[in-house]
Amino acid sequence: MQSSAVNESQLVIDSHQESGHHGHPDHRMFGVILFLIADSMTFIGFFAAFLIYRAIMPEWPPEGTPELELLVPIINTSILVTSSFVMHKGQVALKNNDIQGLQKWFAITAAMGVAFLAGQGYEYFHAEMGLTTNLFSSCFFAVTGFHGLHVTVGVLLILSVLWRSRTEGHYSSTSHFGVEAAEIYWHFVDVIWLILFVLVYLL
Repeated sequence: MQSSAVNESQLVIDSHQESGHHGHPDHRMFGVILFLIADSMTFIGFFAAFLIYRAIMPEWPPEGTPELELLVPIINTSILVTSSFVMHKGQVALKNNDIQGLQKWFAITAAMGVAFLAGQGYEYFHAEMGLTTNLFSSCFFAVTGFHGLHVTVGVLLILSVLWRSRTEGHYSSTSHFGVEAAEIYWHFVDVIWLILFVLVYLL
């Protein structure tokens, strides 16, 4: 009888704890979106500066600035855009409780992110201008470098998801905040790059 009473008491406690956990709204995704909105303000500042300099400078890029090569940036753009679709396949797999599918697609996405960074490093290494060559080069390295930092953070987030997914039951079709947050961040990085590519390389 005493054991039964203890078990019933424990069930009541567990029930209250569970209802308390689920009774509060989850604001984590709102926090992620709010962070990305705030983070985008920095990029908007970079883009605005680029457009203002383009409008007020007699010549933009300034005379003597080496012409930017387009091959590597185009390849990098293709890699980053494709990686967003690849990553989404991972989340679709998770919704079907396919953890191995999640791990496969996220691992490919991480590899594509590393490939993007390698391409950016190649571009920097072979650039015929430096950070202090002129105003255009300073803006170029600042905005692309800042974006590269975001790609690096994105790759680390993906690797974190992969590491956590090793624990059975950590992610499922009903528990996947970390996966969603990483995907939203990666899509944000992708969109920022498309805007950056048009402003810096094409205009």
